[in-house]
Amino acid sequence: MRSWSIPVGRLFGIEIRIHWTFLFLLVFVWGAEAATQDATAALRGLALVGIIFGSVVLHELGHALVARGSGIPAKGIILLPIGGITILDEAHAIPDPINAWKRDIRVAVAGPLVNLFIAGLSALILLSVMPNVSLTAKPLLHSSALLRSIVWANLLLGLFNLLPAYPMDGGRVLRAIFSRRDDMVRATHRAVRIGHVFSVLMIMVGMLISSRAETRWDGYWLMMVGFFLFAGAQLEERSATFQSVLQSVRLEEVMLTDFVTLSPADTLEDALDKAVHTLQDDFPVVRGVDMAGVISRQRILDALRTDGNGYVQAAMNRIYDVAGKQESLASAFRKLAARNLSIILVVDEQHLVGIVTLQNLMHSMSLLAESRKLRREALDA
Repeated sequence: MRSWSIPVGRLFGIEIRIHWTFLFLLVFVWGAEAATQDATAALRGLALVGIIFGSVVLHELGHALVARGSGIPAKGIILLPIGGITILDEAHAIPDPINAWKRDIRVAVAGPLVNLFIAGLSALILLSVMPNVSLTAKPLLHSSALLRSIVWANLLLGLFNLLPAYPMDGGRVLRAIFSRRDDMVRATHRAVRIGHVFSVLMIMVGMLISSRAETRWDGYWLMMVGFFLFAGAQLEERSATFQSVLQSVRLEEVMLTDFVTLSPADTLEDALDKAVHTLQDDFPVVRGVDMAGVISRQRILDALRTDGNGYVQAAMNRIYDVAGKQESLASAFRKLAARNLSIILVVDEQHLVGIVTLQNLMHSMSLLAESRKLRREALDA
């Protein structure tokens, strides 16, 4: 997500990013305005995009701030044409296994409630300032009625997100309720199946609506929303399954046990010579039996280029993390993400017995999956 989006600023310490698919919204607005010959249509269209953009940002800020208050820091918000995604920092979340489902519901409903509050407040202000305005006049959401669009953009965004169509907020509430009795993977599967029904219905209704010239763009929009919902549900389901696999794998099953270590007293040239004869990119630095730090192949090269031949001790990173060999791979991933590391040192009774690096992880996981499959086939035979 981050590699396909651009940063546009920060609010309350939370990074705001726009995904490139947000351009679909611009295309939609342009298509809707293309039939008019008004010279100011383009400017009104951009203003409408700004209203929708602001409504989505406030919606996601509702999620992020409630999540932060519930013990889950928010790392960023990514805006998509049908809404946004709040990226939560699960690695630093305060564990609450008993009330986790209640916390998930609070976080999920926060966004729609923000939009419904804004819709109600803006309607009251608009009616008090312009008592003769009709909030129900058609079109409800259009660049020709920007003030009325503030009300309807937030009302529709809030109500739409409350649909029990995963991964919409209503679907997340549904998954949280399912998770009271099922594990998270099974709860996600159940919520995704319901979400798929809504996605297919949206696409079919959108196709019917788009066959009429006067509602063509509404139909296109509904079809696009249905498509993104279906794709989003698929990605969320795969993510939940992947997380379940990570929980079941122990570090001793995937850690490297044949690895090279360096000493703080090694010169950088000696360290580079050792690095040439191994496929490792990251190296533990050990003083006797004590761990002193870690250093990467790239760091060795950079230090040699800038400072010449020195000692590993001066160039190594003293910030590292360790894990027990019985810990889950999910735990290791959280530690890697928490400190932006590329290597975890695996210890047993305070002795270094292996390493887990991002470099070897996918290869090890693939081999482990194949090994488990062969063992199952042998048992079935």
